[in-house]
Amino acid sequence: MGGRKAGIRAGAAISCVLLLGGCGGAGNNGSARHEPVTVAKAPAQLPVPRGKGSKSADDFNGDGLRDLVLNDLVKSPDDAHGDDAGIGIVYGTGTGTGAGTTHGLAPGARQLLNPARQAARTKGRSPAVFDAEASCDLDRDGFTDLVVSTDPPYDGQGRPPVPLQILFGSPAGLTGRAVRLVIPAAARAGNDWPDQPVCGDFDGDGAEDLVVHASDGRLSYLRGPFTRKGAPRAAGKPLPSPGSVPTGPALDVNRDGYDDLLVRTAEGPATSALVLGGPAGPTRTGTALPSGIDVAFGPFGRGRALDAAVGSMDGTSLRYDLPTAVRDSISTPGSVLDAGDFDGDGVSELVSSGAELRILRGRTTGLSATGMVTVPPPARGTTRVLTVADFTGDGRADLVVRTYDGETKDTVAVYAGSKEALVTAKPTVTFSTSEFLGMNS
Repeated sequence: MGGRKAGIRAGAAISCVLLLGGCGGAGNNGSARHEPVTVAKAPAQLPVPRGKGSKSADDFNGDGLRDLVLNDLVKSPDDAHGDDAGIGIVYGTGTGTGAGTTHGLAPGARQLLNPARQAARTKGRSPAVFDAEASCDLDRDGFTDLVVSTDPPYDGQGRPPVPLQILFGSPAGLTGRAVRLVIPAAARAGNDWPDQPVCGDFDGDGAEDLVVHASDGRLSYLRGPFTRKGAPRAAGKPLPSPGSVPTGPALDVNRDGYDDLLVRTAEGPATSALVLGGPAGPTRTGTALPSGIDVAFGPFGRGRALDAAVGSMDGTSLRYDLPTAVRDSISTPGSVLDAGDFDGDGVSELVSSGAELRILRGRTTGLSATGMVTVPPPARGTTRVLTVADFTGDGRADLVVRTYDGETKDTVAVYAGSKEALVTAKPTVTFSTSEFLGMNS
C-alpha cells in the first residue's frame, strides 16, 4: 500500500491555510537546546477532558480544543525492530480558571491507539500496521473521527480488500474499536489498494465526504455523512482524475462553497493539479501546478485570493491568486512547506524546512524573505514540521515540530505563535513520543 500519513506531516503533503498569515516582529535569536524527555520525566497521565461536541478541527473529544495526532512513535531500545506501537493522541486542555485560563496541548492527557485494542480484526487477527491518515467529523455528531490505514490479508489475486478503518470520536475521545470503511464495488476501479483518503465537503451539503485513490486516473468519491458501520450516504462511479495521489487537506480555493482537492501525478517530486468541487463532487480539473515535493496554500498577501507555494530542491515557486495562473517566485532553501498566521494579522507566513527551519514573512504585497525567522531545533537530530495550527485558541497559529535521533529517541516541540516575533524563541511544550511506551489506553 502507498497510503500517506495525513494529520502528520509527510513528504508530498499539502498545507491548507484559509485565514492565516503574519508580518512584523523581531526574529528569534539564540539556539535553544532541549534533551528528549524520557519516560521517567514524563508527566503523570491525565484523564482525557470530556466534551459536548464542537466544530473545531481535530477535536476528537469535542471540547472545542484541537488535539494532536502522532504516527511512527519511537520504540523501546529493547525492541527497536518490533511492530508499530500504534498512534499517539495528545489532547488539548485548559488549565486555570476564569481570566487566568490557558489552553493548549497537554502531554499528560495522552492516549495510545493500539491495533490490538482499537483496530477491527480480520479473520480474528489484528493488523500489524495502524497509521493515522485523515481526520474529520464523518457522522456529524460534533466529534472528529480518525481514518486509519491497516494491512488486511491479501493473496494478490483480484481486487484487494479495503485497508481503511474509522475510529469514531466521542466525549471521551477516540474510544472503542474501529470499523472498516465501506467502499461499494461500483465506486472502485482497477485492482489498486483503495487508500490515500482525503476529507472534505466536496458537494457543499455540510457533510464531510471522503475521496480515496481508486486506480491511475480514477478516484472513489464517498458522500457523507457516514454511518457508524462505516458506510457512506452514497457513492457513484469512480471519478476521472488528473493524477493518482489525492492529497489533503481539502480547501475551498475559489471560495464557491465547495471544497477542492489537490491531486499529484505521483508520490515524491511530481506535478499536481487542483480538482474543483461542485454539486456532483470533485469533478472539474482546475489550475495545474509545477513539479515539486510539497505544496502549501494560504493568503500570502493582504487582499489576495488563496495562493499556492510549491517546494522543490531548487527553492520555492509561487502561483498567486488561485485559481488563475499568475506566477511569481521567491528563492529560499527548503523543499517541505507549511503555512500559518503566526501573528494573527490575517496574512499567512510560509514555513520552509530542510537543513534549517525558516519562516518567511507574509506582507501586504506577498511573501518576503526580508527578516526571515530561523527556528532553532528543540534537540539534536533531524527536525521536521508536524503541523501548523492554533492549539491555544488565541487566533494565532502554533508551530509543531519533531526532531528524530534514531528510532528510539525523539522530541516533539510546540512553538507558540507570537504577535511580536512570529513564534516563541523557545518551545512552550516539549515531550517525547516515548511517553506512549507501555501505555494502556
